[in-house]
Amino acid sequence: MSQATQLTDAPIPQSPDLLKRRYASMRAENPRLRARDAARELGVSEAELVAARVGDGVKRLDTRWKALIEAMPGLGEVMTLTRNEACVHEKVGTFGDIRVSDMGGVTLDPEIDLRLFFSKWAFAFAVEEELASGLRKSIQIFGADGEAVHKIYLRETSDETVYNVLVRDHLAETQEAGGLDIAPAAPKEADLPDSEIDRKALLERWSRISDVHEFFGMLKDLKAGRIQAFRLAEGSYTKKVPGHAFRRALEIARDISLPIMIFVGNKGIIQIHTGAVSNLKPMGPWMNVLDERFNLHLREDMIAESWIVCKPTSDGTVTSLEIFDKNGEVIAMMFGARKPGKPELESWRETVLQLEKLEAH
Repeated sequence: MSQATQLTDAPIPQSPDLLKRRYASMRAENPRLRARDAARELGVSEAELVAARVGDGVKRLDTRWKALIEAMPGLGEVMTLTRNEACVHEKVGTFGDIRVSDMGGVTLDPEIDLRLFFSKWAFAFAVEEELASGLRKSIQIFGADGEAVHKIYLRETSDETVYNVLVRDHLAETQEAGGLDIAPAAPKEADLPDSEIDRKALLERWSRISDVHEFFGMLKDLKAGRIQAFRLAEGSYTKKVPGHAFRRALEIARDISLPIMIFVGNKGIIQIHTGAVSNLKPMGPWMNVLDERFNLHLREDMIAESWIVCKPTSDGTVTSLEIFDKNGEVIAMMFGARKPGKPELESWRETVLQLEKLEAH
């Protein structure tokens, strides 16, 4: 490729002021336009779009992640949002039982239940947006690639005084608009050929799992991809099911008041809902859960593969339903609600048996 072609194909740099004005114009035409969609239309990352507004309703925050998360309980009730390309997971609750180090950790409140990986966090902002419903305030965290990792929105009952102090205490030294050093995400590494994976060792190691958290280490040791392992273990520990299995599982859970766990994450965080679901509403390609304290928005047309996965543990078999996009990235996982030391719900196992009988549309 010639240098001239490369220059022509490269994105045209946009000043923060130009970005801000173009975004304002787009919002005037479509007030419900989401920042993520606007950023894509403007040819920038969402973090760059937010950074363009620094000084105009946006403040850049420092990167003392541990201290930031440890300050969250003071906000009171908030809404937390975690998403990936195909799914948005929103929970209302309070931060509590925080166990974090400089590398990450967990928050184990019954409603705000998170797994945090600080090495994947790069930028943070305090954001104020004027909506039809009023002024909305939030803390927004992004990865080095400019993609959103996690957002924490204030609600009417949140403590705004604590929020203001938190923002003041975490202000970054520079408050200039723009200027983010974005590093595009590296392409996902291709799996090794199936023939190079020791299937016998995989099944033997799988049979000795005593805790679901050992699964990732097993895959790493054997250099196997997640879907690749599911494929190699099919008939023993896994079963491929149709793409509409996740919707059907939600419907069954609603109909029998089955408490479930839904995990949605990205490289920097996993957010978990535990409990029942009640208000399901499909809209076009989206399957939505619209409950009072939990919302899920799933792009069903982006589900490329769905698997039922069984893992032996010291508490008995634990079964999950896992869905993936075309790039082999996890979209979401569903389990029956359970606590360590407790066996899996029999009603969840009966639900899984129904899912295994589904036929493709």
